[in-house]
Amino acid sequence: MDDLRAQLRRHEYLYYVLDAPEISDAQYDGLMRQLQALEQEHKDIPVPPDSPTRRVGGAVREGFVKVRHSAPMLSLDNALNPEELQAFDSRVRELLAGQEYQYAAELKLDGLSMAVHYENGILTQAITRGDGTVGEDVTENARTIRSLPLRVEAEWPKFEVRGEVIMPKASFEKLNKERAAQELPLYANPRNSAAGSLRVLDPTITSNRQLEYHAYFLLVDGQPAKDSHWASLDAMKSMGFRVNPRRRLCANLEELTTFCNEVGELRDNLPYEIDGVVAKVDSIPQQRQLGWTAKFPRWAIAYKFTARQAETVLEGVDVQVGRTGALTPVARLKPVTVSGVTVSNATLHNEEEIARLDLAIGDTVLIERSGDVIPKVVAVTKRPDGRRAFVMPKTCPVCQSPVMRAEGEVASRCVNTNCPARLRESILHFAARTVMDIDGMGDALVDQLVAKGLVRSVADLYELTVEQLRDLERMGEKSAKKIWDNIQTSKQRPLPRLIAGLGIPFVGERTAQFLADSLESMDALMEASEARLQAIEEVGPKIAESIRRFFAESHNQELVRRLRGYELKFTHEAAVRPASGPFLGMVFVLTGTLPNLSREEAKARIEAAGGKVTGSVSKKTSVVVAGEEAGSKLDKARELNIEVWDEATLLGRIGSATNE
Repeated sequence: MDDLRAQLRRHEYLYYVLDAPEISDAQYDGLMRQLQALEQEHKDIPVPPDSPTRRVGGAVREGFVKVRHSAPMLSLDNALNPEELQAFDSRVRELLAGQEYQYAAELKLDGLSMAVHYENGILTQAITRGDGTVGEDVTENARTIRSLPLRVEAEWPKFEVRGEVIMPKASFEKLNKERAAQELPLYANPRNSAAGSLRVLDPTITSNRQLEYHAYFLLVDGQPAKDSHWASLDAMKSMGFRVNPRRRLCANLEELTTFCNEVGELRDNLPYEIDGVVAKVDSIPQQRQLGWTAKFPRWAIAYKFTARQAETVLEGVDVQVGRTGALTPVARLKPVTVSGVTVSNATLHNEEEIARLDLAIGDTVLIERSGDVIPKVVAVTKRPDGRRAFVMPKTCPVCQSPVMRAEGEVASRCVNTNCPARLRESILHFAARTVMDIDGMGDALVDQLVAKGLVRSVADLYELTVEQLRDLERMGEKSAKKIWDNIQTSKQRPLPRLIAGLGIPFVGERTAQFLADSLESMDALMEASEARLQAIEEVGPKIAESIRRFFAESHNQELVRRLRGYELKFTHEAAVRPASGPFLGMVFVLTGTLPNLSREEAKARIEAAGGKVTGSVSKKTSVVVAGEEAGSKLDKARELNIEVWDEATLLGRIGSATNE
């Protein structure tokens, strides 16, 4: 068995990483069947976790566990043209103050980022990027990716590799052919297909999707393992990881621009989708010197290629109704192929966008797939005689209720809170993964629940029975029980998610978190005045007015009352803080952009030192940590004579206390 495993690992590496197979598929399958038969025959001998037989998929899972990353998986700032790339290089040159530097340039693969962890050379965990701080454990699915080694020889007992999971074009085309033959909806693009394939609950499905894993980062204890990024790429390649060969060390901006242009010309001939080039300052010490903004590393940039475009005719404009009642015009286009995908619809956003484009039905328009994914009308190229102007309807296209447009807003809205279209979108939003996370509550199920009158409000979800769910189309006893269980589990979601799920206009997940952190209960939120709300971080007059208007409506008050009755979380459970530390008992407020730390990183360090971070400045505030573009909170701190620190002072106080 050990001999067969060694042979199979070698042939997997040759085939899936080097693209240089030495045996036929039939011979490989014969070796695999031999190993499977021996493992089945000798059940008293444990099957090691790195056995090639572990790649074929296992039992269906109930869901995915959330896992915090060892270090944030940051997104990159974009350069959309040569001028912006030059501006990035100028900033690097200025910050490095005359030092010599070079760029490691790689392809920007269009897939799903994933971090994989190894202990003693064995793959132990795989985590999706998620929100960059917390991802989902997809280890069993990741094991089925043949180009991801289950065992490696490494110089570190524990290490982490980050990379991109992609679906090659050939695999994507094969998958869509199979779905077409089964009369199933086709997938839109390889990127979404890769993400969906990695996140299915049945690893067998992932195994059949022929995904690839391309490594691009090597970390030990959350830090770069080598002194240069290029050396990390070489180290991963030597360990057996698939590292994209189309990479180059560029001594200056001119060489980097040349590489970007060469890749742009090759783009359509590559066997996988890319949407640009990533350039990183190669030296890790220089990366640390350059640091980070609140959102992005200053030492890296994603040079995005011009989105692919095509001309077609605007045949009509449909109007969709969202969960807040907003009416969104959608272009109905004569079908056209843009970068391999058939586009027949594109969002027009609102009436002002239509006026800006001077767009009318019958026009020839230029379509662009923004980020190579989202269709967008860029411009009108021909305006024929007989073109017909679009007029936003005065009544809702779904329920025929009046439509109004508030002063200062660009969106027209249906005033009927019980509009079926609003209800459908409200339920989908409430059940979304990043909100109440009710897995299985998708479009088809929600359409049935609304059509049959089983759900007239998101609160009705908690009245559903297994029997009601079981009687729906394509729903058996097991599936119905699983969805019912997921609905019950959602009652444990924290208050910020519930606030986001209510659908208050302009209140998303981030604002909901600030509201919960500051007010600490649903009752306090419902009772808060506009002045109190505006004192909370990132809550201005528009959001404060929206919150007050939302809770002033009787049907929304009834919704909250019902949700309380189902025992959802109405208070905010503060994170457990250290019982000691240099900042114990101190209250901090963060404002502006810090030079190196993101808002989340600064908050984490303060809390680790025993402090508490709130969103508004008051007499209880001990210190305000201010960065660039600090606003009214800094003014209020000075007015109240509260101590103000910069980032260096904050880190110095933490460091000196640690050294003591």
